[in-house]
Amino acid sequence: MDAFKRISVKQAQQLCAEGAVMVDIRDPESFASGHPSGAIHLDNQSLAEFIAQADLDVPTIVICYHGHSSQSAAAYLHSQDFSDLYSMDGGFEEWRHVLPELVEREG
Repeated sequence: MDAFKRISVKQAQQLCAEGAVMVDIRDPESFASGHPSGAIHLDNQSLAEFIAQADLDVPTIVICYHGHSSQSAAAYLHSQDFSDLYSMDGGFEEWRHVLPELVEREG
């Protein structure tokens, strides 16, 4: 089995509606200026705590800017025993274009 599956924005939206966890690996400033509603910011500082508290069997979707870095991050999470992983093609830029009503901003 592959470490993760690549999915579209619409597939990611559907999985989130069904209870999947979405993690956004972009830099803190980009995350604060806009991210998918309900996404968790994941960076080097929050990674260990996220892994320690995560349910490894819950579907987990990794997103980045354009859908490239998220593939490496999803592969890493697979190495940490996450069993149901996805990388969202197009990243946040595609999400923002397709689902602008589902973008949150910090502050």
